[in-house]
Amino acid sequence: MHTTEIHQLLSPRAISVGLPGATKTDVLNNLIDLLQGHPLVQDLEAVRAAVFEREEMMSTGVGKGLALPHAKTAAVSGTVAAFAVTAAPVPFDAIDHLPVRLLFLLVGTEAAKSQHIKVLSRVSRLMNQEAFRERLLQAGSAED
Repeated sequence: MHTTEIHQLLSPRAISVGLPGATKTDVLNNLIDLLQGHPLVQDLEAVRAAVFEREEMMSTGVGKGLALPHAKTAAVSGTVAAFAVTAAPVPFDAIDHLPVRLLFLLVGTEAAKSQHIKVLSRVSRLMNQEAFRERLLQAGSAED
């Protein structure tokens, strides 16, 4: 799939409102678990390893309560995404030192590097809008 339309990358199964977890590791694991059974994911544990390896390089907590964990791996055959609003604020080593409640996970192949960057850029622009972040935090379900 060669799209930068975020809604086309997210299925309702890959969205969680009230994602549990008290630590960065907990919420990342629970977020990655949302990709279980996704047709483009060949090896969920390899995806998990790639996401945590990228996170070790530098925190993906970008500020304003948002984290954009991402990775490139051969464990997927196309770009996949998951989104979550955590049940409670989670310490995430964010750039502004604030806890995180919104997480957008993006995993793609090395070949889709350009799409990867475009999607992350689009999500960043959307999440920079306080009204948009507030609407997400008020969501009661994945459909919202």
